[in-house]
Amino acid sequence: MGKNISRNRGIATCNKYDLLSLLHIITLTQMENSTKKQGNATVAFVAKWWKVIIAAFAVGLVASTVTAFLIKPMFKSTAVFFPTSSNRLSKAILGDRYTYDFLDYGDEEDCEYAMQILNSQTMRDTVCNHFNLTTHYAIDENDAHRLYKLQKIYHSNVTVKRTDNLAVEVSVMDSDPQWAADIANFIVDYYDTLSRSVQRERAHNAFQLMSETQKVLSADIIILQDSLNKTPNRSLALTQLLTAKCAEEANIETYMSVTHTDMTTPLCQKFMLDRATPADKKAYPKRLAIILAGSLGALLICIAVLIVLEYVKNEELRIKE
Repeated sequence: MGKNISRNRGIATCNKYDLLSLLHIITLTQMENSTKKQGNATVAFVAKWWKVIIAAFAVGLVASTVTAFLIKPMFKSTAVFFPTSSNRLSKAILGDRYTYDFLDYGDEEDCEYAMQILNSQTMRDTVCNHFNLTTHYAIDENDAHRLYKLQKIYHSNVTVKRTDNLAVEVSVMDSDPQWAADIANFIVDYYDTLSRSVQRERAHNAFQLMSETQKVLSADIIILQDSLNKTPNRSLALTQLLTAKCAEEANIETYMSVTHTDMTTPLCQKFMLDRATPADKKAYPKRLAIILAGSLGALLICIAVLIVLEYVKNEELRIKE
């Protein structure tokens, strides 16, 4: 009886494996038939619409080729510099208690300051006026939106970005390679002028404030000295007050000297790395990319439209049946 049970189990196992094999074969057959049907449908679709597909591809090819050659070539020039440390020159040279080095490269914060100045409205307006970009970009002087169009074109052609090594890169695109290089170099050069102008204005305000304070202290010192001269017995309190006033005046005069140095010394605000040069090869447009994209885009749109038409047609036939 044990042998019969073992035999029955073996037969059941064999039947199980045979059934699985059969199911696997059926599945493969169905997949093969489905693939053949899809292949046949694709062949039939192409055979039916091949003229339309080729015509769409040809139209896209011609249109993209014409477009690519109608786009005005643009040339790119780039200038690169490292901003200096924002520490004042007076601190680096005159202040014996300071440890700053005015030859240090700027840090990340200095780089952000430089980019803010380069992207400022003052910088943009100065560049536009200096190069008369309204005329160069063929913008109508009587256009009500002249400034908006000028700003839009300017920001699309002029880019300022920070490199991984904390340098600042100024890139300019223009249809004239010499103009692109000249604008990039002017922006970098004017960065010095604009940076010094901001610092000079603040230093001037501080100098004026300290000058007024110094005048008040001088007047107080004169009054105290007169009081001491008129007093037969020199007052200790007046002497101490006079000493304090004199020390305060000396500190003010020191700071005024420091501020005057910051206000009048034209120190360069950057370490120039690369000046812009006229490009000998256009940066835009990439004609081959435009032609390929236009041709393939027209082809894909045509195929998508034909697939939708086929689907709608088959649905109408199915509803009628």
